[in-house]
Amino acid sequence: MISQISKDKLGPQYASMKEPIEACVHCGFCLPTCPTYSTMGDEMNSPRGRIFLMKETLEGKMDPSEIDPFVDNCLGCLACVTSCPSGVEYGELISPYRSWSEKQRERGILERLQRFALLKTIPYPNRFRAACKIASAFKPVAPYLPKSFAAMIELAPSQLPEKQSYDRLYPAKGSRRGRVALMIGCAQQALAPKINQAAINVLTRNGIEVVVPESQGCCGSLAMHIGASKEAQAAAKKNFEAFPEDVDAIISTAAGCGSGMKEYRTLFAGADPEIADQAKAFSAKVQDICSYLDTVGFAPPEDNEAPSIKVAYHDACHLAHAQKVRSVPRKLLQAVPGIELLEPAEWEICCGSAGSYNIEHPDTAKELGQRKVKSLMATNPDVIATGNIGCLTQIEFHSQNSEKPVPIVHTVELLDGWNPGE
Repeated sequence: MISQISKDKLGPQYASMKEPIEACVHCGFCLPTCPTYSTMGDEMNSPRGRIFLMKETLEGKMDPSEIDPFVDNCLGCLACVTSCPSGVEYGELISPYRSWSEKQRERGILERLQRFALLKTIPYPNRFRAACKIASAFKPVAPYLPKSFAAMIELAPSQLPEKQSYDRLYPAKGSRRGRVALMIGCAQQALAPKINQAAINVLTRNGIEVVVPESQGCCGSLAMHIGASKEAQAAAKKNFEAFPEDVDAIISTAAGCGSGMKEYRTLFAGADPEIADQAKAFSAKVQDICSYLDTVGFAPPEDNEAPSIKVAYHDACHLAHAQKVRSVPRKLLQAVPGIELLEPAEWEICCGSAGSYNIEHPDTAKELGQRKVKSLMATNPDVIATGNIGCLTQIEFHSQNSEKPVPIVHTVELLDGWNPGE
């Protein structure tokens, strides 16, 4: 698509938006895989529709406020990238555009309060734990609150696992084959610390020394994907200082975090060259745990008496679409004794979690969550596995009323030898 977008006017931070817009040929291959097009059914809530709207806005033909609702509706799942034959890198457009438009946007008081709550609680494990406890007390009044605030309360778990502390270093078992730094996440620390423990177990058992940087913080993905680029950059810079350079990889167990950290090049476009180089170097080391284990060679747990379990694997969007990691988790799971892998329909459709989307757009998120649970349960699994804490909690929440209760676990828990009795 030909555009009249001026890179000079956008400046170095946002100039990269021009390329994905001009790469789009409006073929429509993205439409069937787009969750908002499939639920809302109109062109402006499809990838090619949004690309056209963003083009018009960046050319000065439309005011950003005119297209805000359609851009806000986007989950950022990047299923359109997987289905696009023209190679449109939609991820390099949607996040920068949200940052660009946020600088000139006027939000109402409720929206500002909601964004403040999201940015000041979820990235901080202790605050998040406290917020969950407070939310539990307000669950009876949730139906009477504005939808987005009600969603924050309803989605908050009534109980959280005990807080877990981590050692600075976990030695490799046997001969050392590698050394990595583990990103333990923010919400994940509060919601499911067992995921991090399973990751440490699997890595060390496979001869990998694991460093857990003490001063690490949120990766900034949540802020980045809602247009809060200043907050996202601050979070990233903190981790540039916290993570050691003498590691082979920076391991992520959350697809959204891993994808976000790989977007640092875009986040720091036009920044001071030294910081931009730091961002590129950091991103280059980021790997999902499954990808890293496949690279170094994965040894499954030795259990001759492992029970046979049917596992429905859910593709987290920011692993399958953003990081192009689909076959590796399946390969590793199938190497574990007793696992039979099941493939649900509509693997490419988002579950509706999408960072804070299920809070900001609860109705659409609910529809997508119930649709995903239906697809997964149709395989009649013993357990559901996924590689992202957001997907895990979304599927868990929307499967509460299922006829057959099915555990939902992280992929790495199965690689660590999880069994139905746990």
